[in-house]
Amino acid sequence: MMRRSVPPTDTLVENVGVALSSLRAAPLRSALTILGVVIGVATVVTMATLVRGIQRNIISQIEVAGPTTFYVLKIWSSTPLNPDNLPRHVRVRPDLTAQEARRIAALPEVDYAALWGQILGRLEFGGARSPQVAIFGADDRFTEIQGGALVAGRWFTRQELTGGRAVVVINEQRARQLFGALDPLGQQVLVAGRPAEVVGLYAPPANIFTPPGSEVGAIVPFVMADRQFTIDRTQALWIPVKPRDGVSSDEAQAAVTIAIRELRGLRPRDPNTFDLVAQDQILSTFEQLTGAFFLVMIVLASVALLVGGIGVMAVMMVSVTDRTQEIGLRRAVGATRRDILVQFLIEAGTLTGIGGVLGIVVGLLGASLVSFALGLVPEVPTGIAVIAVVTSVGIGVVFGVVPARRASRLDPVEALRYE
Repeated sequence: MMRRSVPPTDTLVENVGVALSSLRAAPLRSALTILGVVIGVATVVTMATLVRGIQRNIISQIEVAGPTTFYVLKIWSSTPLNPDNLPRHVRVRPDLTAQEARRIAALPEVDYAALWGQILGRLEFGGARSPQVAIFGADDRFTEIQGGALVAGRWFTRQELTGGRAVVVINEQRARQLFGALDPLGQQVLVAGRPAEVVGLYAPPANIFTPPGSEVGAIVPFVMADRQFTIDRTQALWIPVKPRDGVSSDEAQAAVTIAIRELRGLRPRDPNTFDLVAQDQILSTFEQLTGAFFLVMIVLASVALLVGGIGVMAVMMVSVTDRTQEIGLRRAVGATRRDILVQFLIEAGTLTGIGGVLGIVVGLLGASLVSFALGLVPEVPTGIAVIAVVTSVGIGVVFGVVPARRASRLDPVEALRYE
């Protein structure tokens, strides 16, 4: 007698229904089983959403200066260098100078160029102290490169810039912490231990990815910073260059390269003794950092998924034992070993698939809450969410193979006798 063919879709629907009935029969056991899958998928989705949001936030900050802006550095290194033990190829390079900045600024291709520096220090007033912040030596066009806005007071005058007068524009938030209700404008504040008059308040652009100590706390005239502080001239001194409208970054970089080489007396065969860094290089470095961070999160999430998969296998083994008579009955009425195998594989996949969907919901909820707290705009990683669900189902199928094979190999007669 020939067996009637059953459409695959009907078989799938039937087996999913059986799987759901099995889950409802032992809800606590099923919930504990899929918990590892939920945690793993939620971790992946949360991290992916946050990393995307952080990337968008950082990219928007980098692009404040414009896509053509670039920087002249003594050396470009994606990792910090030890100033007390610099490699020889770095030590032989001359420091950047104000003369070079003025020469670049005079080029017809360039709209703006100036020598900037940075130190780390604290702001102090009346016994109150800020945490360590970044103190920039720059000029009145600071916001064109770094973003943010002057919210009170003024920028530096030409005389203050050229004479290096002790004046400072400080971070608006730090000003409130130091001065309270007192108007900070016109007050004397200690900047890294040196007194300076507050002439303006600065609101930096929102950026939740600022490392500790890197927050822009104050801006002083570069000449003042150069005279009163010790600037790391290898890694904390640079020349931002903003090309004129209509001039590409490549054209401006070529002009700047020629100008600096001429000033330094380099011959045609001599290599450059400086580096030019464009926005895309900075973005590439940042993407590498966030990529490594995301990879670590994926590894941690994979461990959770692995634990969930082992839990699925354990529960399915118990389920096979509990349903031995059911398996024997199905075999007695004509179910083949393949039917039993497919049934339990679909059940395992359904179990982890539900965990994957719940993980996406939990992950998106967690990412939304964290993004709201950090002021980010969450970007739902649809592709990663789909991959996470597919992966969770795949893990269920892989870890369900052993109990499914065990169920399919049960002897029907012995299974019916099982109690």
